[in-house]
Amino acid sequence: MKSGLSFLIAARRCEIDELEQLASTSELAHVLGQVIHELQRERGASNLFLASGGQRFADQRRQQMTASDHAAGLVRAAFDQLEPQAGYPGSRARLFSRIAYALHGLDALGGLRRRVEGLALPPAEAIAAYVKLIASLLAVVFEAADSATDPEVSRRLVAYFNFMQGKEIAGQERAAGAAIFASGQASQNLAELERLRRIACTASATAGRIDAEQSMAWFECCTRRIDAMKQVEDFLAQHVQQLCREKIAQARQDLLAHERVLQSIAQQEDVPAASQPQDPALPLAAFFEGELARRDPGQPPASRLGPQGWGPQMERAILEMMQEQSQRLQSMSDELGTVRAALHERKVVERAKGLLMAHRQLTEEAAYRMLRQTAMEQNRRLIEVAESVLALENYLATGKG
Repeated sequence: MKSGLSFLIAARRCEIDELEQLASTSELAHVLGQVIHELQRERGASNLFLASGGQRFADQRRQQMTASDHAAGLVRAAFDQLEPQAGYPGSRARLFSRIAYALHGLDALGGLRRRVEGLALPPAEAIAAYVKLIASLLAVVFEAADSATDPEVSRRLVAYFNFMQGKEIAGQERAAGAAIFASGQASQNLAELERLRRIACTASATAGRIDAEQSMAWFECCTRRIDAMKQVEDFLAQHVQQLCREKIAQARQDLLAHERVLQSIAQQEDVPAASQPQDPALPLAAFFEGELARRDPGQPPASRLGPQGWGPQMERAILEMMQEQSQRLQSMSDELGTVRAALHERKVVERAKGLLMAHRQLTEEAAYRMLRQTAMEQNRRLIEVAESVLALENYLATGKG
């Protein structure tokens, strides 16, 4: 008959399995960061190519496509490692659904490239297409954070995702600005970048043309900023992976300690019963010591064999291990619930932003500003306003109300 310690060991093994799966997911997030970075560079090169009518960045674009394909190959290999295993703890349905959509986007990349090569797309449409593909890959990172079973790792994956999203916004600015400058129609440091921003933003207002040669200055300035952000992104990814390795190592140490106790008990059970101390009285398990002490303060601690034939010190040690693991898992569950609640709120806000963008023809920034302004004016939380917007989704879709 299996003892409680046997199931304590089984629980620890399950925890190690979950941590190993989480480590694999964290590595996937890092690989996704690589392909997103290469696609961001490809997007910028493609827009310089399109905006210049194919006169600029043709060679750089082809080189960048090769780099993107290499990174995409690593992502596909990482996806292959995520085949669901029998008995895998937890559900990954949403993660796999996001992966399916991202793979569909990567499969369609060749068609997008052919249209860019043939100058069959205006720069704005090319930017939108690349943004959609990159967003599908970022969604996989978000679901990886949401499906994490360890709160500490989950928080770091969320931070990693947030930084990646900020870097993507910087990449969109680079692509849009490169197209503006390369068309001629309309920084090394922050001051230079701001100067170029002003040129790009005020050219149409002054009905003047801008120097197309400025496109290279803009592109190189923004590239240095994004490459510096990539270094921070890599640091965050490596930190998550290191944290996973440390947690796995600690869990394996704990498992080894539990297995040694179980082995000691097995050796004890091999001793002939006649050689073990006998007591005609009922055995007093350490499990009940606290309760019995409250009922009868004069009751001495357990001094007989426990119900499994263990000595009192051994039984107390096992009980302490069980209580420690139970408390630790409960604390992790509570903390994970807090992290996931924050992720859920973010999802709701993102959906509300999308709804406003679709039905009010707003930019993402303007939609978020509207939600935040409404929340401040009504003295409500942002999530409450977002939920109110989503409650009107059916009316907006049908045009009623």
